Amino acid sequence: MGFDRYVAICAPLHYASRMNPALCAQLVGTSFLSGYLFGLGMTLVIFRLSFCSSHEIQHFFCDTPPVLSLACGDTRLSELGILILSLMVLLVSFFLITVSYAYILVAILRIPSAEGRRKAFSTCASHLTVVVIHYGCASFMYLRPKASYSLERDQLIAVTYTVATPLLNPIVYSLRNRAVQSALRNAFRGSLLGKG
Repeated sequence: MGFDRYVAICAPLHYASRMNPALCAQLVGTSFLSGYLFGLGMTLVIFRLSFCSSHEIQHFFCDTPPVLSLACGDTRLSELGILILSLMVLLVSFFLITVSYAYILVAILRIPSAEGRRKAFSTCASHLTVVVIHYGCASFMYLRPKASYSLERDQLIAVTYTVATPLLNPIVYSLRNRAVQSALRNAFRGSLLGKG
């Protein structure tokens, strides 16, 4: 999404030729493959552990910190492996997004009109909102020591990045669409007029 915004703002006349189906397929394939390899790495790290008598995870899905809490013995090496994998995923993707938005910021600041700059910033604001929520929560979950785990807090944070962020995506992005805005205005007007 960051690259899409970069091309849309920094090279709008070349958007259709640069964001072609082949490039989109490569971006999706790269995201899928990196997610698969990350998941595989986490699974391999977790499967090396031995577990105590309790096999019930106190969480609403099988997340890494709750599974680690069930492990017997020393989990420091596994925690280090998970930290390294998490750092790789979070930092590489965060770096790519940051570089994209640095170029976007430079391009926006070169726009002569205030209205043009406002439109360009509003184009990026929705994506940045979702990115900050997701990466903030994911960083908090995976880039900390086991001693700071808290079941209740971790469940709340996990709900934020696994449920709330995906639910926000269509809302945030569709509210920018003029047709959706018009339909919402008409629906609210109709409901207000129907009550009056």
